[in-house]
Amino acid sequence: MPELRHKLIATACRTITSGLNKGIAGNLSVRAEENGEAGFLITPTGIPYESLAPEDIVFMRLDGSVSGRRKPSSEWRFHRDVYAARSEAGAIVHAHSPFATSLACLRRDIPPYHYMIARFGGDTLRCASYATFGTQELSDAALAAMAQRNACLLANHGMLVFGRKLDQSLDLAVELEALCEQYWRACQLGDPVLLDEREMATVLEKFAHYEQQDSS
Repeated sequence: MPELRHKLIATACRTITSGLNKGIAGNLSVRAEENGEAGFLITPTGIPYESLAPEDIVFMRLDGSVSGRRKPSSEWRFHRDVYAARSEAGAIVHAHSPFATSLACLRRDIPPYHYMIARFGGDTLRCASYATFGTQELSDAALAAMAQRNACLLANHGMLVFGRKLDQSLDLAVELEALCEQYWRACQLGDPVLLDEREMATVLEKFAHYEQQDSS
């Protein structure tokens, strides 16, 4: 467990150096067990990532109870609910990255302008309906937008992504921000040409066999 706490802090710091977050924005978690109880480790609220010590990381059980000296991120509800609903989710990254947040403020789904949209499980990247941060309503909206997908935008807020492990979740968040930037730039020149349903079905089939090598 101490090793996983260190890795969560290191990954959180990488969201800053990669440009996904600034200041104390965003939050991360990783599925874990403590004293035989299932739950997850999550970054605390209101503390800069570079200032975190392993004992600052909060352990939360799936019933919402906590262990630790700090309060968990205010967004703990959608972390808990993703882990409860999606057994394949091993780690979660929530970020307020510039391009994802800009598109989220327009409350628009990202259409299949690029085949890499399929990396996230569908032929679009959905934008969840708006709800106040930290509420159950926001968690419910996020889970609906992530149905059959492993990422979504959060209206007027940011992005939410999950992967099998911390490294993969961060990589997916970086890829999602890049796709948001590409879509934004393409829209400056006109309406992007979209891939049709048949092509996206082909790409989704290919992605079903993508990344055969497990990474930690």
